[in-house]
Amino acid sequence: MRGITNTVKHLIIINVIMFIGTMTIGNGELFYRFFALYYPKNDLFQPWQIITHMFMHGNFMHILFNMLVLWMFGTAVEQVFGMKKFIFFYFSAGLGAVLLTFIVYYVQIIPLMNDISALGLPNELVSKIINLDIVNNNLYQGEILVRKMQPLFVEYGQDLNKINSDTFNALFNLNVKTSGSMVGASGALMGVLVAFGMLFPESKLMLIFLPIPIKAKYFIPAIIALDLI
Repeated sequence: MRGITNTVKHLIIINVIMFIGTMTIGNGELFYRFFALYYPKNDLFQPWQIITHMFMHGNFMHILFNMLVLWMFGTAVEQVFGMKKFIFFYFSAGLGAVLLTFIVYYVQIIPLMNDISALGLPNELVSKIINLDIVNNNLYQGEILVRKMQPLFVEYGQDLNKINSDTFNALFNLNVKTSGSMVGASGALMGVLVAFGMLFPESKLMLIFLPIPIKAKYFIPAIIALDLI
């Protein structure tokens, strides 16, 4: 590849290989199961996912946009930083995004866990409940949760009648929040964009659908804000 630095080139190659594997092996389920990032309370969580999820993408447009951003901005940043500093910066930004995501997750689930703890249920039972598959037609359904909880309560000698509407909603919402996964290099790329904006604030950039030159110091914050909305 011409006009591209070595590290950026290899990052793009790894991303493309992972995307091809996701699309061609096991309908994506195998790669998602092992390499997407799940929350620590999810049974599918593995420590290596903190890194591997940065090389996973949901669809063609997702990887196309991310790799274009990596090529367009990462190359210039690596030329200034050098290979080792760029690699450290890239993964530090990605790990920082993971940390922020986990902090938000735990802030959201603490009230739910407090409601559930009042039931006095065994931790193992709660773990099994929040890992139940309750999705049908791409929707989380409370009826499925009730049906699948019943044999678990019998197994652990618990009375299902002690579940009221508030505690049921807490179990349902905890299941929903825990079952999701995270893929993509957005966190790392946000770091690259910020670095580019700070290194080349006067550089003029343009959107494809808005061919008006905009200085990087204005363009980059706008792009990041749009992504966060």
